[in-house]
Amino acid sequence: MLNTIVIATNNENKAIEFRNMFASKNINFKTLKDFPEIGAIKEDGNSFEENATIKAQAVHRMTNLPVLADDSGLQVHVINDEPGIYSARYAGDHDDSANNKKLLNKLSGKKNRSANFKTCLVLIKHDGKKLVVNGELNGTILEESRGDNGFGYDPLFYVPSMEKTLAQMNRTEKNKISHRGNAMKKLFNEFDNWWLN
Repeated sequence: MLNTIVIATNNENKAIEFRNMFASKNINFKTLKDFPEIGAIKEDGNSFEENATIKAQAVHRMTNLPVLADDSGLQVHVINDEPGIYSARYAGDHDDSANNKKLLNKLSGKKNRSANFKTCLVLIKHDGKKLVVNGELNGTILEESRGDNGFGYDPLFYVPSMEKTLAQMNRTEKNKISHRGNAMKKLFNEFDNWWLN
C-alpha cells in the first residue's frame, strides 16, 4: 500500500482523471467506494481549502493512507463571490436547475458578470504533511444557458478565450482549461519533490 492514495470522493470520473494524469508515477488510486465504512463527512469549513482539508484529514485518520481531497466552486465577484463554498447547494442540495435559477435572479440587472471557478486540492501523506494547490478558470456568467454538456453552472459559464460556455465544450476541451485541470497540473509538477521528501 506504499504507493496508494485515496481520493476522498465517490466520483469514479475524478479517479479516472487522476489515474490518467499520474499513470507514469506508479500510484494506485482508490476512492471512498473502496472504504464504504467511512460514510458521509461533514464539510463545515469557511473556505475551499478548509473543506478539502477536513475531508482529507478525516479519510487519512480512518485509512492510515495518503489522501487527496478537493473542494471546488463558482465565485461571482459582483455578489460577494457567491455561491462559493455553497455552490453545490446554493438553492437546494445538488439541484443544478434551481442553483442556476437563483444565480440568474441574483445577477438580474447587473452589468459586471465576471466570475471564476476555483478548485483547491489538498494532499496529505503518511506522516500527515500537507500539500495544497489551487486552480482557477476565469469567465463570465451569461443571461441564459448555452450547451448540453457538463453539469452545475457549466451552461452559464462563458469562457471568452474559447468563445463558448463550458457546457458547449467536449470533455477534452474542458479538461485542458478547467480549474480542476489547472490544479491537477500544479499538483503533478510539485508531486515528486513533495512525495519523496
